Amino acid sequence: MSQDDKLRHFAAQRAARRALSGGPLAVSIEDALARMGAIAVGGVDLGQPVDVYGTGVVEELERRTAEVLGKEDAAYFPTGTMAQQVALRCWAGRTGSEVVVSHPLHHLEVHERDAYAVVSGLRAVHVTDAPRTPSAAEVAGVGEPFGTLMLELPMREPGFVLPSWEELTETVGAARERDAVVHFDGARLWETTEHFRRPLPEIAGLADSVYVSFYKSLGAVSGAALAGPATLIDEARTWRHRYGGQLFQQWPAVLTALYGLEHELPRLPEYVAHAKTVAAALASAFTEAGESWHRVYPAVPHTHQFQVWLPYSAEVLTECSLRMAEEQKTVLFRRWTEPGMPPGISVTEVTVSASALEWTAGDVAQAVDAFLALVRETR
Repeated sequence: MSQDDKLRHFAAQRAARRALSGGPLAVSIEDALARMGAIAVGGVDLGQPVDVYGTGVVEELERRTAEVLGKEDAAYFPTGTMAQQVALRCWAGRTGSEVVVSHPLHHLEVHERDAYAVVSGLRAVHVTDAPRTPSAAEVAGVGEPFGTLMLELPMREPGFVLPSWEELTETVGAARERDAVVHFDGARLWETTEHFRRPLPEIAGLADSVYVSFYKSLGAVSGAALAGPATLIDEARTWRHRYGGQLFQQWPAVLTALYGLEHELPRLPEYVAHAKTVAAALASAFTEAGESWHRVYPAVPHTHQFQVWLPYSAEVLTECSLRMAEEQKTVLFRRWTEPGMPPGISVTEVTVSASALEWTAGDVAQAVDAFLALVRETR
């Protein structure tokens, strides 16, 4: 996307009066600075010295993260990719095995440029390419020894999908039977409690280590954490330094993470519940509008995020989404992509958060009608 296109999207989203998908409207640097100035976090003295190489407010975030997840300790990382790589590297050293059982649709494989192999010399084994979490039978049947089972919860690429609690515990148990440790890529673990009907410590307690993101669901500027046994986290801090993650000061990102833990985390169940309403309303609206083929997946979302599929080009759908924001001041969808198979089908991700809570099923239906009118006019 060209710089002009990016600026057009930014201007349209910034001028919009309401948004169903994607969280807050476009934010300028000025807006972000104003938000930073208004942040107040319970129990955090803003008059304290700024952090220096992981002290002060960074340590407070690490303590609170470990507490929320029910783990002994946690280490803050500037990126989730770094946290993930360090976790797998540490476990490889401790188990004596460079083999990681993963999934070809995991973030590890799709979005990290093979860092686990290129940087750490690890090797992935895939037991299934089905768009779901590996089953207990598949893990039990791995044809060679392995040190770590990595599970992404939820799996973004197939539609932010989760296994049932019973399936998850059985898969973890199968790894234990193979004398392997379990690591959760839990970038979005925060919003899984409604699906599993379990608190975060119980969910995280299934794994030996858990990575979580602070910006993907909690609205922080950036940042992630790795949580687990104190001895593992001590070693992870050493590798964090070696990987270049020991930043001089991190207080802006850390304060927004603390704010997210305090203010956004408690709202996630509300978002998940409303996502079910929105997904049903979208499916119904496409049917009522006479759209011959469409798919909302999962039909009942597992989290506050899900996919919408339509039989038009991504170029047409993205342009119509943008025109709707410009002309009607409504952000219904954002960018669309074409996976390639089947041809002629495009997909977009819908994220239901605070800005979507005011939308009723009737509002969704009206917006879908307006969007499809643009699509039929454009294609």
